[in-house]
Amino acid sequence: MGEIERTIGELRIKIDRDLCVGFGDCVEQAPDAFRLDDEGLATFTNPESTERDRLVAACEECPVDALTVWNAEGEQIVP
Repeated sequence: MGEIERTIGELRIKIDRDLCVGFGDCVEQAPDAFRLDDEGLATFTNPESTERDRLVAACEECPVDALTVWNAEGEQIVP
């Protein structure tokens, strides 16, 4: 499964699909940015259409820390 990563504005977001267990908290917080795929794991949809704060909040909601976020300075801000 592995990892998928996207840069959205100043943020770099990584989904670790090996850690993801499909709770869907990220989808509930930012349905335009994330969805659960056919395997029941998080994947990106259209995160560019989601405001920064909402993206970060959605990533923070992951109970297994499968979502990691870095800011423009390269500092990890989630988890």
